[in-house]
Amino acid sequence: MTGLSGEKSVTERLVGLLARPISAADRQRAALHVVDWIGCAAIGRTTESGIRIEAEAPASDAGPAQLFGARSSDPATAAFVLGGFGSILEMDDVHRAALLHPGPIVIPAALAAARDDTRAEDFLDAVIRGYEAMIRLGSAVGPGHYAFFHNTATCGGFGAAAAAGSLLGLDEAALAAALGNAGSVAGGLWQCRNEAVMTKTLHLAEAARRGLVAARLAAHGFTGPRFILEGPQGFFAATCPGASPNDVVAGPESGWKIAETSFKPWPACRHAHAAIDAALALRDKIADRPIAGIDIETYADAKLFCDRPAPETVLQAKFSLQHAVAVTLSDGPPPLAAFDLPALGRPDLAALREVATVAASARFTAPYPRHFGSAVAVRLTSGETLSHSVADAWGDTENPVSDAALLAKAHALMQAAGLGRAQAEALVHSALSLAEGGTLAPFRNAMAKAA
Repeated sequence: MTGLSGEKSVTERLVGLLARPISAADRQRAALHVVDWIGCAAIGRTTESGIRIEAEAPASDAGPAQLFGARSSDPATAAFVLGGFGSILEMDDVHRAALLHPGPIVIPAALAAARDDTRAEDFLDAVIRGYEAMIRLGSAVGPGHYAFFHNTATCGGFGAAAAAGSLLGLDEAALAAALGNAGSVAGGLWQCRNEAVMTKTLHLAEAARRGLVAARLAAHGFTGPRFILEGPQGFFAATCPGASPNDVVAGPESGWKIAETSFKPWPACRHAHAAIDAALALRDKIADRPIAGIDIETYADAKLFCDRPAPETVLQAKFSLQHAVAVTLSDGPPPLAAFDLPALGRPDLAALREVATVAASARFTAPYPRHFGSAVAVRLTSGETLSHSVADAWGDTENPVSDAALLAKAHALMQAAGLGRAQAEALVHSALSLAEGGTLAPFRNAMAKAA
C-alpha cells in the first residue's frame, strides 16, 4: 500500500489505525450508541422529513423495510432511509472536537451492509471503526471547512465506508479505495440552515448511502484515489483551508474515538445545550419573580448558528438559544414539545425571547470545540442578577449522562413515536445484548416486530 515514493497516504495510514484491537468495553460502549440511535431513528421516522425520506424505499419491500429500512432489498436504499432518520429531532450523538454526529450515519451504513447472521461482535467493531474514521476526519478539517460545510455530511461518507468495509471484509487496499471514493463525492453545504428546508436530513441520508456504495464497489475491485485527502486537488485542498492532515492519524493508537462521543439529552442543537443546563440551574432560584433581561454568553460558533430571537419553524427553534433558554426557565427540562410550533406561539416565551441577548466571549470561544460552554445571567426587575456558568454540557465526557438516563431517553423517544412498551423493551434489550455476542438477528427481528 505504498506509492511510488514509498510513502503511504494519509488514508492508508488511517486504514492501518482501524485494524487495531477492540475490547469488550469498547463494544459495550458501541451498543449504547446503537440504543441511542434507535430511539432517535424511531421518532425521526414519524416526522414530516422522515416520512418523505422513507418514501424513497421501494413500496414492494416488506417487513422491516417499512420500519427503518433495515432489510430493503437494495442496501443502498436501506442506508439512505436509515441515515435520514437519526438526526431529525436533533438528539443524535455528537463529537465536539470533530463537530459532527457519527451515529446517524455510521450505524445505518453498518446495518445496511450486515446480514441477519452477521456476528454481533463484527457489527459493533464496524460501528467503532466507522466512528473512528469519521471523527478523525472531522477533527482535521478545521474551522474554515465548518464555516461552509456540514462536517457530518462531508466526513460522514468516510465513516460509512469504514463501517461497511469492515463488515464486507475489505483488505487494506480495498478499504483505502472505498474511503477515497467516499471522499471524492463528499458534500453538504450549510446554506440549508439559513432557509426553512429539509436538506439537513438529506445530508445524512446521502452520506450513509455513498459510504456504503463506495465500500460495495471496492469489494468488486473498483479503485479509488489513495491521496484523496492531502492530494493537490483532494478533499483538504478543495474544501479545508487551514486543515491539519496529520490530525487524521495523530494521537495514541490505543483508545477509540467513540469513547469521546457525547450523548444529547435535550432535543435541540448541541450548541444550545450548555445554556439549557445553565438555565436549569437558575430556574428554582428565580421562581416566579419577573425577569427584565437574559444575557446568554457562549462561544462564537454557538452565536453564529443559534442566535435566533424570533424562530418561526421547529428546526429554527432547535437552533435558537433565546428559545431554548426561555422555555427552560419557564417550564424546566425541555421535552420534545418544547420546540414545537405551539411552544413558539406562546406569548410568555415570546416575551422572554425578546429580552434575551446572545454574545460570544473569549472565555468560551478559546476552549471550543474541546469544550462547549455557556453562561446565563438573568436580570430581575428587582435589580438582582442571577447567573450560572457551565463548562461542559450534560452528556459530555466531563459531565456524563448515566446509562439509566440514556435508556430512559430511548424509551421516551420510542414511546413518542408510537411504539408500545414491549416493542421498545425488545429494541433496547436486543441492542444492548449485541455486546454479549451472538448474531445481529435478534436486533433486526426486534426492528421488524416494532413495525
